Amino acid sequence: MVSVSYYCPRCGAVAELDRDPYLADKSVTPFPLEGWRYVSPSDDFEDEDADGVKFVCGRDDADWSHPPDSDAEGEPGCGEPFYLNFVRYEAGEEVSGQPESEYVRLAEEMGPSGPNGPSGPRFSR
Repeated sequence: MVSVSYYCPRCGAVAELDRDPYLADKSVTPFPLEGWRYVSPSDDFEDEDADGVKFVCGRDDADWSHPPDSDAEGEPGCGEPFYLNFVRYEAGEEVSGQPESEYVRLAEEMGPSGPNGPSGPRFSR
């Protein structure tokens, strides 16, 4: 086992995770990668079929501390999720990974809006 540190991409808090050294890290992102399966740091991510670890900054079972160059006081972490992504292969090729799509729900009762057109008296020649 080795102890590896990961920085929160939002606030810089440091999570320390004990893990086997054979796991290959791909990246740490503030968003999940599409198609990746994440588990929490308290899960046995080395034996499960996980593609990464989902941290909740300062709130989960990892060992948390402030960045080494920080003068922050109190509890570290912003409470936002971030993701450790392991290298993943499909058909012998490394998968690059894309951010998950964000979906927007539109209001159902509202139609398109725009100018209503001219109003007032009509002028003619």
